Amino acid sequence: MSIVHPKPSGRKIVLGRLGIITTVTAWIVYVVTTILRQFANNPGPGFRFQLEAVSYLVVVTFLTFSALMYLLARQGAMYRFRDHQRVPRGELDRHFSRYDGGVTVLVPSYAEEPEVVRSTLWSAALQEFPDLRVVLLLDDPPFPTDPAVLQRLERTRALQTEISDRLRVPANRANAALAAFRNGDHAPSSDLQRLISEYTAAATWLEEFAEAERIEDHVDEFFVDLVVMGLARELRLVLLALEAAAAQSAELAPERIEELHLRLVRTFSVKTETFERKRYANLSHEANKAMNLNAYISLMGQRWEVEDAAGDTVLRPVPDGEDADLEIPDSRYLLTLDADSQLLRDYCLRLVYFLESPGNERIAVAQTPYSAFRGAPTRIERVAGATTDIQHILHQGMTYYGATFWVGANAVIRKEALEDIVEVETVGGFEIRTYIQDRTVIEDTESSIDLGAHGWKLANYPERLSYSATPPDFGSLVVQRRRWANGGLLILPKLWSQLVERRHRHERILVREVLMKVNYMASIAWASFGLVFLLAYPYDSRLLSPVVFIAALPYFLAMGSDLRDCGHRFGDIFRIYGFNLVMLPVNLAGVFKSMQQALTGEKIPFVRTPKVKDRTAAPALYVLIPYLMVAFSLFTFYRDILAQNWGNAAFAALNATLAIYAIYSYIGIKNSLVDIVLGTIGWLYVEPKKPKTAEPVVIAKTAEEVDYSSILYHGDRRLNRDLRGSHDRRRRAAGL
Repeated sequence: MSIVHPKPSGRKIVLGRLGIITTVTAWIVYVVTTILRQFANNPGPGFRFQLEAVSYLVVVTFLTFSALMYLLARQGAMYRFRDHQRVPRGELDRHFSRYDGGVTVLVPSYAEEPEVVRSTLWSAALQEFPDLRVVLLLDDPPFPTDPAVLQRLERTRALQTEISDRLRVPANRANAALAAFRNGDHAPSSDLQRLISEYTAAATWLEEFAEAERIEDHVDEFFVDLVVMGLARELRLVLLALEAAAAQSAELAPERIEELHLRLVRTFSVKTETFERKRYANLSHEANKAMNLNAYISLMGQRWEVEDAAGDTVLRPVPDGEDADLEIPDSRYLLTLDADSQLLRDYCLRLVYFLESPGNERIAVAQTPYSAFRGAPTRIERVAGATTDIQHILHQGMTYYGATFWVGANAVIRKEALEDIVEVETVGGFEIRTYIQDRTVIEDTESSIDLGAHGWKLANYPERLSYSATPPDFGSLVVQRRRWANGGLLILPKLWSQLVERRHRHERILVREVLMKVNYMASIAWASFGLVFLLAYPYDSRLLSPVVFIAALPYFLAMGSDLRDCGHRFGDIFRIYGFNLVMLPVNLAGVFKSMQQALTGEKIPFVRTPKVKDRTAAPALYVLIPYLMVAFSLFTFYRDILAQNWGNAAFAALNATLAIYAIYSYIGIKNSLVDIVLGTIGWLYVEPKKPKTAEPVVIAKTAEEVDYSSILYHGDRRLNRDLRGSHDRRRRAAGL
């Protein structure tokens, strides 16, 4: 897919408007000609029919509303794609020629394959920016006992050294060439020839780097072809222009030559490091990505001393002028990047330029919603990637209406905005600063609401500059989509508080913005429950109408068109429908988890999406329910055929057919049997009771053996034991 979206035709925009009008009109016609007419023609329809009519109308209304929001969002995206003008390269060079700000790239990682993290770090390291730091935030236990885990961790730790060592040669050459240009006499012809030589060397280095890379899957191919070779091709294009200028005896201004030298310096100059928060007892060890990011952000801009505290390691702030063990520079912008994502060239440059453009001073987060890697080998990865590509378009449209949400895979963030929303608490005597909320497992969505409450805005940059991995099997997809479905309902009250705050500031709030935000956070819940009602309950045939199909038709036609624009097939709308059927129990599980957290107040543990080479087994329940859905749909089809209820019969047949296809293509018959058997064994297996351990005997220690530092630091830690001695007077009295 192209980086810049093709401009939609006038015909496509008009058809989009007609789709919106058709959906609204069809819903109104259905309410009037079916629901209201049934009540008017049947004054005493009975309680059951009234209940069915009301519930069916509610389901149809919510599903139609979500379809309408889809059409409205894609319409906004088309307006943005039509009006987008790409900033010329020369303007970027001019803006950053004397730029002194910096970007710190934060890559949180936990138990990732080193090869996956390596591609991500390289895509960040090759970003062109004046002051770029790439920090790998390793969240693995720092001292594993398993040799295989330790080996993987050491390989991951070594990545930052590998990158800095590899980049040292081209960076030194580019810096030397820039210094020679600045210190020498400027002769236009020799300056141009030196610049041609430098761009030739830089492009050759990238091409040799790409040639030496080992390609094992489609993600490796993407990294080589679009990240490394994409940058090499762009440098070759600049080289073509420079050679043409030399052939035409043209003279480039010294300022322009310096800008082109700076481009090479900034492409290959990067500072890399690794940080492990679990080494330090004073940092939060909460098992989620948000607190991994928060721990490092809280240290930025300060100098620290590493102190041993009775076997634990803590960081203490160091006053200015004193020696420090750890110094973490501050930066104007942060770039958060998932460990399985990759950035295309110009990501940093263009998004920071966008943030610093006039009128964007209050934009806190700029991002390009990620797309899926091309060429996935499995059907489920391809169809899940298709839904991801669709979401890219919808998020672009939501920005048009001021309803942007932070999508956590990648984003450039103003650190000043995070300081506005920080929450500070004391845990165990240590200050814990929370910038990105971890109350729910969709931390980026909640932080979007927090930023809006403090007067900040978010925006999606209308280009494709980031890509991310899609789970390759049903088991890992279950983990990801269950997490995505969990949390939206919990954040809805916060949206209301945000709207109240904005009203107090006399901000203009459009109804369409509110509707889009509510749909984004709650549509999974009502769409899942609505689909359950339509699948399970035999509604009265009098409530069915072809007008409902007409209301849904623009949604499916628009989605098919969007899929084709993203490089997929129009017919993938049926595959996505089947995919949504088998994911229905997963989405419901996420919604129920939100309800559980709302009732109990207990935080739902963050479960990371598995990123392993082998297949991830799915819980048996999520595999079994799609089979039950097929059986029930076939039963419904048989029953409706006997009752000559042709509309319900057709719907049941469609669901059964597409669910069977989805089970076969996305889960697999063999994998289904394996997962069900494993789940059954796991359910039947009961661990033997462990014998009660005897209360530890306190062995007196000599003065030379006592751990004095632990006692002095922790104090008395025996509070869970009976501390009365054998000669305690109360104990003696109780024995009388």
